Amino acid sequence: MTTAEPEKRKSLSTTMVVLTVVLLVVLLTCMPYLVTIAFAEGPAEQSAADASPIFGITIPAGYKRWELIAPAEEAAPLDELRAVLGNQTAIDAYQAGKLPFPDGTILVKRAWKRKQSPEFASATIPGAATTVQVMVKDSKKYAATGGWGFGRFINGKPVDEAQHRTCFACHDARAKSRDYVFTRLAP
Repeated sequence: MTTAEPEKRKSLSTTMVVLTVVLLVVLLTCMPYLVTIAFAEGPAEQSAADASPIFGITIPAGYKRWELIAPAEEAAPLDELRAVLGNQTAIDAYQAGKLPFPDGTILVKRAWKRKQSPEFASATIPGAATTVQVMVKDSKKYAATGGWGFGRFINGKPVDEAQHRTCFACHDARAKSRDYVFTRLAP
């Protein structure tokens, strides 16, 4: 054995210890952030009380990060600004011009009272949130309602059954030819 071999082993051993310590420090430093992200991104525990009556729809986790399909403005008496978002299945269907929408499509409408911007007099901006409305396509589960299940939520809680009974009738009367969906992809 040459004198260089023990030095190489000692140097390699020192390097491994330093790398292990650095990796351990990085992991311990990042762990609280990774745990926070994991819990924030994961599905929220939702109870039956969080599901819409009739359809059992809940507010999808992470929907606020979905792609915008189109904004809208609702005139009086509602006076709302709205944004319809879609999961990737919805976005793909819209971009392909595919009707009927495939099972797994989820559309979410967010709505806010509209108000005048304090900084720019001619601008209208979102005020207080009013509702989150959800449509889920499952042609077997929701066959009686054109393949769509509906959920309407105020402050994260579903509205009553009577309001949910009006969802399909409105979509059936006004948007049947577009697979019961009002919103068109914004250009």
